[in-house]
Amino acid sequence: MKFLDLNVGKEVKGTVRLPGSKSISNRVLLLAALASGGTHVRDVLVADDTICMLNALKVLGVSINQTDENDYFIQGVGGQFPIREADLFLENAGTAYRPLTAVLSLAQGHYRLYGISRMYERPIGDLVDPLRQLGADITYLGNDGFPPLEIKAAEIQADLLVVRGDVSSQYLTSLLIASPLIGRKLTIEVIGDLISQPYIALTLGLMSHFGVEIEQAGLRHFVSDNGLNYISPGEIFVEGDASSASYFLAAGAIGGGPVRVEGIGRNSLQGDVLFIKALEKMGACILQGDNWIEVRSPQSGRLTAINIDCNHIPDAAMTLAVVALFADGVTMLKNIASWKVKETDRLYAMATELRKLGAVVEEGPDFLRITPPINGNISPFVAINTYNDHRMAMCFSLVSLGASVRINDPTCVSKTFPNYFAEFAKVVKY
Repeated sequence: MKFLDLNVGKEVKGTVRLPGSKSISNRVLLLAALASGGTHVRDVLVADDTICMLNALKVLGVSINQTDENDYFIQGVGGQFPIREADLFLENAGTAYRPLTAVLSLAQGHYRLYGISRMYERPIGDLVDPLRQLGADITYLGNDGFPPLEIKAAEIQADLLVVRGDVSSQYLTSLLIASPLIGRKLTIEVIGDLISQPYIALTLGLMSHFGVEIEQAGLRHFVSDNGLNYISPGEIFVEGDASSASYFLAAGAIGGGPVRVEGIGRNSLQGDVLFIKALEKMGACILQGDNWIEVRSPQSGRLTAINIDCNHIPDAAMTLAVVALFADGVTMLKNIASWKVKETDRLYAMATELRKLGAVVEEGPDFLRITPPINGNISPFVAINTYNDHRMAMCFSLVSLGASVRINDPTCVSKTFPNYFAEFAKVVKY
């Protein structure tokens, strides 16, 4: 197995330009493909997950031309993919697999959606069930409730569907993106508490940018009116990735700083930008502008533990779990049940690896309670397993601010941030 050894960082200071947001990139690529007209999509994240989406759209007959390193011109298909039968391999890219499932269920074609073995462990029944309510013809090719899937042409009849909101916000996002393709009024009702709420606001905002307005009553009632079609805005820029920003911002909070990230700021559309509020509660010093955020350690030199509901920052909350190693007191991360259905079971993985470092960790169905090592003495020379999960690798790089650490399978960061460790080395001097 490949690994990367990180020595103890001696200085933490610098500026990082963020890659584009995965969540925004894959949403925008799909919306541009579905729209009428051509769209220049600027600052796209070029990584495994977005490459999966780009390749899938090309297989479906969408004309896509790369115009610069991170820029693409996409000629929209007006809601009708030219290719009506195809096999799509989507690796472990949930942000591609789930919305494509919804869209292709309404596309009047014959499609099979595959992935790697971990994708077949990630539940999708709570998306398939409401699509079947509409009349969609979807068959599980393996275990019920899980990919891979076969989708066939079907007559869509219903105008009301019900979806769970307490498993993953990606199910509701997928249904919202697909809703204009039905061609008539559709009402979506959400049952259970909607998790990761900012991601829904992000989806609705991007849909609006492409000319589709969804009527909304709170977080449980959404209406897509008939006659709505996606229309190209001509050009759209992808924000820097707020989840990726969390590692550098945390480094500034732990290691002195200042560390500045460019590409997001006070007006970011992404929920994970609220990560800075958590750091602020822990005592970190925060500055921000329209397109940048800067973090320094507390004047006291030590962070303070917090008790926090992480519903709005599901990905960045993982970073807080590692920051807890450097905080005085017991950190409580709540409302993180969605971690179980991500690239790996992140609740189990995070608890397991933190314990290796000397932390005392209580793991519950939707929480972690983390007590840092005695006197802050993180166990050195620990080999961290990353579970083929990009965020595990990036989170645990922060351990190097207090102890030497080995990151197993560091190349898994290619899913969203291929050059992460090179960028990390720009602000952490060993």
